Amino acid sequence: MNIFRKESINKYLAQDHKFSKTLTAKDLISLGVGAVIGTGIFILPGTVAANYAGPGVTLSFLLAALVCVLSAMSYAEFSSTMPVAGSAYSYGNIIYGEIIGWILGWALIWEYMLAVAAVAAGWSSYFQSFLAPFNIKLPAAFVSSFNPSKGTYVDIIAIGIVLLITLLLSRGMRDSVKINNFAVILKIAIIVLFIIVGANFIKPANYQPFLPYHFSGVIKGATTVFFAFLGFDCVSSSAAEVKNPQKNMPLGIIGTLLIATLFYMGVSIVLTGMVNYKALDVANPVAFALQFAHQDWIAQLLSFGALVGMATMMLTMIYASSRLVYAMARDGLLPQSLAKLSTKNKTPQLSLWVVAIVISLGAGVFSVDQLTSLVNFGTLLAFTFVSFGILPLRKRKDLPNNGYQMPGYPVLPILSGLICLYLLTQLNIDVYIMAAIWFSLGIIIYFLYGYKHSLLNKN
Repeated sequence: MNIFRKESINKYLAQDHKFSKTLTAKDLISLGVGAVIGTGIFILPGTVAANYAGPGVTLSFLLAALVCVLSAMSYAEFSSTMPVAGSAYSYGNIIYGEIIGWILGWALIWEYMLAVAAVAAGWSSYFQSFLAPFNIKLPAAFVSSFNPSKGTYVDIIAIGIVLLITLLLSRGMRDSVKINNFAVILKIAIIVLFIIVGANFIKPANYQPFLPYHFSGVIKGATTVFFAFLGFDCVSSSAAEVKNPQKNMPLGIIGTLLIATLFYMGVSIVLTGMVNYKALDVANPVAFALQFAHQDWIAQLLSFGALVGMATMMLTMIYASSRLVYAMARDGLLPQSLAKLSTKNKTPQLSLWVVAIVISLGAGVFSVDQLTSLVNFGTLLAFTFVSFGILPLRKRKDLPNNGYQMPGYPVLPILSGLICLYLLTQLNIDVYIMAAIWFSLGIIIYFLYGYKHSLLNKN
């Protein structure tokens, strides 16, 4: 038994050539920004300022961004060298071997599906509060997670938004990208409006003291807001559908992080200048600050922006999930029917709808808190392997690594991997228990089904 057998890049390129190559660098940045800038930009700057960093929360976002840039540069080099579907799963198969690729794929399924389910559940709550001023209220039994003691059984709104976005994606990436691009522009316009309007209500006294919890608070805040940047790795899942991936993939991944960092820092500076940081530990600090400044109409507009932001994040993550399942089925590790592309728009329809059904069930039954605490393990595990993977990648003579290359080799790839390992140690014990269960299930599936049906057995 050879569980470390490796896939061929040429085989992947041959299998993925059926995808329509329609995505540009602008489309990739739009997908990335759609995934990264969600409800977090309306919540984290305030709550982290109140509890950890004070006005220094701006520095927390900058530090977190610098850490993420290291992982982003690793992803950029991989996606430039290997423009194939499957992201870290495919990279792991080629660089480390099949078992590591499987584990990374299993980790990413964990990340993407749970993240979408969590955001869908949050979208439902936000949508209900958005409808409240119009006196529209749905039966309580069908608008929250399963909790019979409180008379709630299923969240049909969360299920509905997942299925609606999946229906859009099933029409093909050309239409989906157009709608996503418009939604991202709208979301950014609302954020820019807050920054411009809020800047007129800044009181310099609110910045004093700038570091009330000292620099240790800034670092603590950085570990918290680090997860606000997650999602840029989804961009690498689209490599097989990108025009000129050697150029556009690095632009899409790194461009996403730079834009997200500017907006997070901009909102943080304005927010902590409008209101004293001690008052920002509320559910929606940005809307609170606008109401404090008597700008209620913009606060309501922000609520709409939050809904749009969550929707674009779900679209990107559902898309990435379906491409990941496609890639694992393409290699025989999952049933190959999941790798079949539709003749009409060249998308893996069965993978897309299987992913949607699993996500919608999770979103409809579990609460946001139950879901979000589990997302980070899979993300950081993938970041770790991709970062360290730059070292063996550079040594492979069979891979055309003539596009973007991560600077500072080998120091920066090693530093990136070590930082990700450190952040893994900061997760709660509950996350480790659930991760052990999830990965044990994945290993069982691999040895009972995946290893036997892998296309590598036929080589």
